[in-house]
Amino acid sequence: MGSVNRRAFLKGSLGTAAMVAMLPQRQSRAAGEKVVIGLMGAGGRGRQVAQMFAARPDVEIAWICDPDSRRLEPAKQAVEKAQGKAPRTAQDFRRILDDKAVDAMINATPDHWHALGTILACQAGKDVYVEKPLAHNVWEGRKMIEAARKYKRVIQVGMQTRSAPYAREAVDQIQSGKLGDVHMIRVFNMMQHPMMSEGSEQPVPAGFDYDLWCGPAPKLPYNPARSWLNQWEYSCGPIPGDAIHQLDFARMLVGDKPYPDTISYTGGVKALRDGRTIPDTQIALYEYGDFTLVFEAALWTPYMKKIAMNIRDGDLFPDWPFCATRIEVLGTKGFMYAGRHGGGWQIFDADDKVIESRYGRQGDKWHQDNFVECIRTRAKPNADVEQGHYSALLCHMANISGLVGNQKLRLDPKNESFLDAPEANKHLKRSYREPWIVPDQV
Repeated sequence: MGSVNRRAFLKGSLGTAAMVAMLPQRQSRAAGEKVVIGLMGAGGRGRQVAQMFAARPDVEIAWICDPDSRRLEPAKQAVEKAQGKAPRTAQDFRRILDDKAVDAMINATPDHWHALGTILACQAGKDVYVEKPLAHNVWEGRKMIEAARKYKRVIQVGMQTRSAPYAREAVDQIQSGKLGDVHMIRVFNMMQHPMMSEGSEQPVPAGFDYDLWCGPAPKLPYNPARSWLNQWEYSCGPIPGDAIHQLDFARMLVGDKPYPDTISYTGGVKALRDGRTIPDTQIALYEYGDFTLVFEAALWTPYMKKIAMNIRDGDLFPDWPFCATRIEVLGTKGFMYAGRHGGGWQIFDADDKVIESRYGRQGDKWHQDNFVECIRTRAKPNADVEQGHYSALLCHMANISGLVGNQKLRLDPKNESFLDAPEANKHLKRSYREPWIVPDQV
């Protein structure tokens, strides 16, 4: 985009809601028409999602946009191979918003661009498939909900286990009373991350619009050795970025309760002492009346394994005690192991016998089916923006508790803020960099 002032940005051809509202909104596609989608963010996950959509007979990927032009050609070739037609490319994602033929945008950016990119798409009359976690902070998540409702847009969050049949069957088992009354659920997220390299400030590479990449976040000195996942300015943290999948699945299993009453937290940088400030260890306890959610996560556990692909897509179960991303549901009659991304589930009775089980399959295809269907029908998708917000809220609350000295925090659901905790409330929202400001009124 280059350097422009806010007034010029708002008056530009791809400006804000006040201007877009005067334009005719794109009508939903008829059953026989292809849904036209643009990609914002052509990194590894963005390219993967775009390829999956491009392989569908009912979708066309029309645009690939990324501030780093070095990513454009590989992503273009991958999409062209999948759909038999080359998409257009640009560094500035607003080319997608300006194209009246586009129905929806995939937002596969780092966390700091999720909210504003999605809100601008809603204002431009586009539906959005946004990667998880939904937003960089609590306030942004609420603004995304407001934009979706105001502009009547479909927002599907990339929490694909919600669309997997085995996950819905697990919910049915719990609701049927097979476990008795559920009073506790334990969620794990154990990984092994490498130590960071300190690196040094470097010149921005040719073809990389670093100002646009930073967008609403601070423009830190360019240091390619520093992962954005490990910088508060751009990320919710590497633990939330992965654990959001099973936190969301856990919420789904116990009835999608929106708000916990309190959070208690301990954590910090315990093992990966490489200069990072985002924790490598988090333990959080969320109280919901007579129900408790316990979350345990670490980035230094090589013996814990994510669910292997042959299990995700086959008739196998994980080695549950060493499953890095398992969920444990504790009821008064029975116990359930459940795994995200096709891990399946098993129910044990009081005598430790397996009484029900389902193998899983990854939910990506069903999740995309649901998104495309909702673009046509205007129904709420399986991972609607509001569910994405409530699940991400658990991550934000843990982070905030840690930032204020591991305080126990009580949530005020009416205002989505903390009671009697002014220092904690300072972390509900961030400061923005002109002209990329998330507005109070979306």
